[in-house]
Amino acid sequence: MTGTATKAKPVTILQAINSAIADAMAADDKVVVLGEDVADPEDGGVVGVTKGLSSRFGEHRVRSTPIAEQAIIGAAIGASLVGYKPVAEIMLMNFTTVAMDMIVNHAAKLRFMSGGQTHVPIVIRTMTGTGFGSGGQHCDYLEAWFAHTAGIKVVAPSNPADAYGLMRAAIDDPDPVLYIENLPAYWAQGEAPAPGHVVPLGKAKVVKQGTDVTIVSYSRVLTEALAAVEQMEAAGVSAEIIDLRTISPWDKEAVFASVAKTGRCLITHEAVTEFGVGAEIAASLQSAFFGKLKAPVARLGAPYAPVPFSKPLESAYAPTAGRIAEAAISLAK
Repeated sequence: MTGTATKAKPVTILQAINSAIADAMAADDKVVVLGEDVADPEDGGVVGVTKGLSSRFGEHRVRSTPIAEQAIIGAAIGASLVGYKPVAEIMLMNFTTVAMDMIVNHAAKLRFMSGGQTHVPIVIRTMTGTGFGSGGQHCDYLEAWFAHTAGIKVVAPSNPADAYGLMRAAIDDPDPVLYIENLPAYWAQGEAPAPGHVVPLGKAKVVKQGTDVTIVSYSRVLTEALAAVEQMEAAGVSAEIIDLRTISPWDKEAVFASVAKTGRCLITHEAVTEFGVGAEIAASLQSAFFGKLKAPVARLGAPYAPVPFSKPLESAYAPTAGRIAEAAISLAK
């Protein structure tokens, strides 16, 4: 008698991150979690990403901390130096500013300043993203700050499978990794990753093949780019879409190969356009493909302003599928 294969139930990005941390903790008792309200008595964080972990592994491995971001990262660094693999949560990305000394002057530099004798294998989880009316102090994308800091890797998943695989890779990495989660995308569903699934850091993914223009993005804006496909195709534009997944180090080989094929590139992200990740990629492309591009490299990001609280202004702030389609179509003409 033959059975009928059942399709795996989709999971959300939130569930995938929770599963990745849980599987890493089960595999290695040196993996610990700390941050504000991360234990179950406090509901596993503000949106419940770490819910269930302290009940399963004990509050000695999942510790809720005071509201003290610098102390959270300092404790994580100290624990990493004696053999632990801390996953430290900074509730919102804007709050990393409180811990910048610990992140930039200590976590990022200890391996360099010890001549490679000391590593800092910590994961700094943090969430951000527009769409919830959180205002300018709660939803900035600040990834360019950290990508500009030697010694820190920066990742930003766009789907559940990558959220799981990147977290597993980040926990096992010997250097500090900033793991950026998008608040509005937490409940986006996708294919459930297999236990132990790992996405290597620094490897992008071509999520759609195309011939006319390369679109490079990450996190929630990647899903906006995919939503723009129908509008672009209606205008006769075939877009190749690349999910960076890792912002630093970014996958030059994958991006260059795509742009060599299409001759055009649009880089889009939720962070402000000026001085952003798109600027670094654009400069690299202009240098590598000088005289070969069919059009100047284009960037589409947020305006140079704090995230507005007003809902109409906030809705106009970040790139949307419509704006991405318009930019790509204009570039391909």
